[in-house]
Amino acid sequence: MREYLLTLCVTAAVTYLLTGPVRKFAIVAGAMPEIRARDVHREPTPRLGGIAMFFGLCAGLLTADHLTNLNQLFEKSNEPRALLSGAALIWLIGVLDDKFEIDALIKLGGQMIAAGVMVMQGLTILWLPVPGVGSVALTQWQGTLLTVALVVITINAVNFVDGLDGLAAGMVCIAAAAFFLYAYRIWYSYGIEAAAPATLFSAILMGMCLGFLPHNMHPARIFMGDSGSMLIGLVLAAGAISVTGQVDPDALKLFAGSEKEAVHQTVPVYIPLLLPLTIIAVPAADLILAIVRRTWRGQSPFAADRGHLHHRLLEIGHSHSRAVLIMYFWSALIGFGALTYSVNSASMWIVLSVVILSTIGLVLLLLPRFTPRAPRWAEAVVPPRYRRLRAAAAASEASGATAAHEAADVPGEASEDRTPVAAGVSGVNGATAVGSRARLADRSRQR
Repeated sequence: MREYLLTLCVTAAVTYLLTGPVRKFAIVAGAMPEIRARDVHREPTPRLGGIAMFFGLCAGLLTADHLTNLNQLFEKSNEPRALLSGAALIWLIGVLDDKFEIDALIKLGGQMIAAGVMVMQGLTILWLPVPGVGSVALTQWQGTLLTVALVVITINAVNFVDGLDGLAAGMVCIAAAAFFLYAYRIWYSYGIEAAAPATLFSAILMGMCLGFLPHNMHPARIFMGDSGSMLIGLVLAAGAISVTGQVDPDALKLFAGSEKEAVHQTVPVYIPLLLPLTIIAVPAADLILAIVRRTWRGQSPFAADRGHLHHRLLEIGHSHSRAVLIMYFWSALIGFGALTYSVNSASMWIVLSVVILSTIGLVLLLLPRFTPRAPRWAEAVVPPRYRRLRAAAAASEASGATAAHEAADVPGEASEDRTPVAAGVSGVNGATAVGSRARLADRSRQR
């Protein structure tokens, strides 16, 4: 465990330290696209954050290769090299897209090629546990097609959900934590060395996300771009493929009897990893809904719009930060709920806990404008927005300012610059902005 934690810390440190220089490089390189109709930020923000994340991945693999216990993984398995090869290819495609906006079909082809590169080096699904049947061995073509499909689905699911500051990195970090706990349990508790690569991949993926998040939280100073979202999606898929398709269910020896009975009894263990749709259920659902919505409208499934789940949260009144936290909550509930169920599927307390937490999540969704107020004795230790007196004073001051503005309004002068920002729209983004757009417009008029 200590070596995995060391690898995680090195990956996070390298990613964090390189993100600042990468941001400056992105500004110089002009990787700051104009504000699009579907964007929620108001100032051009540099992309190419995936560059720092990729070098964090390389640092994590290099560190693991020089550790005593993890070094054996590189000697016995070719999966780390397969991951690095596929990650390098998908990263290059993402960098080109962040800079030059390449066609969506070209990106899809690149994703398939990256998955094929990993398959050629041994990172593929060999068999699947099927309830009532047992371990079904896959042919080479079946394993290749299933692996490519899993990689493409996961990459695009993560890419589609990357629409708010800190959303994709945080959700993937939660998924990686669930993967890590599950894979480490199989490797350490049952002594199955085939689960060691997935454990390493999950630890490195957590480090990549944790190192990038401080720069990407709202208001974001840099975006990961497609170079980052596709990269972490591929690493997440690689961990799922490694555990699902290469660990023999009968090797767990949880139940006596035939292999058919063992697989049937251990289905709850393999449901979270058969396809990573339970761990990343929220982005996967967003992906499916986006495809259905765009196809129904006669558009391309790859056409961008503002109909994603996080956009809907903003439209119903949630703030940017609250929308991100709600998505975190649902990801953690589904991911860790499935993980807990795989450990002890017979406990009713787990089911009841998931139901209760789901109810709480639904309540949060239905109360977008709810702002809790602290009791008077606690107002001195809570943020100002939760204080009753400050809130009342701010409301009265705002109403007075509105009345004064209406009285002093000059006929014929455009008033759209004074329109308040809609809920969920980001403010300034780091040092690239000097103020809001309204102030810049007013200054230009004075000149």
